[in-house]
Amino acid sequence: MSLEHAILGFLNYAPMTGYDLKKAFDASVRHFWPADQAQIYRTLKELTRRGWVTVEVIPQEDRPNRKVYHIADPGREELRRWLRTPTDPEDPRVPLLVKVFFAGQLSDEEAVSLLEAYAARLRARLEEYARVPQRAAHYAEAIQSPREVFFWALTLDYGVRLTRAALEWAEEAIRNIRNLGAL
Repeated sequence: MSLEHAILGFLNYAPMTGYDLKKAFDASVRHFWPADQAQIYRTLKELTRRGWVTVEVIPQEDRPNRKVYHIADPGREELRRWLRTPTDPEDPRVPLLVKVFFAGQLSDEEAVSLLEAYAARLRARLEEYARVPQRAAHYAEAIQSPREVFFWALTLDYGVRLTRAALEWAEEAIRNIRNLGAL
């Protein structure tokens, strides 16, 4: 996926400022496609150059002018083209697994510590996922589309299941390392 397509997807719901887009990212897709404010503004500039979005400048007296971005027909066409294009499986590179592969060079305590830290991060991620529906409620209410919300929920379900599976693996690996001394 690319940042530009995520931005087009959000603008397809409603016109937004760069700040609005950042808030939308943080309340939803940041769990699988994070973006910082600078990346969003750079991408908006490129999307405007391509003619995929237009910008409406709204003068403000006490602050800088407000720029509201709107998806243009070519941007909507590009979004739909991209949505229909098959996606390759995720990159199989997992840095943790390289460490685990060579963890025979560590003591059992060090290996367990590595995996316990990983498991703690996974538990924190699950806690964060539990807060997603509340954070996304504003957007769900704004677009009034149960179909869109259904598909949003599918992405959350994927993240929860993947994280639970990784946590289950880490906890079992910790148990197995602790039982190494019994061999």
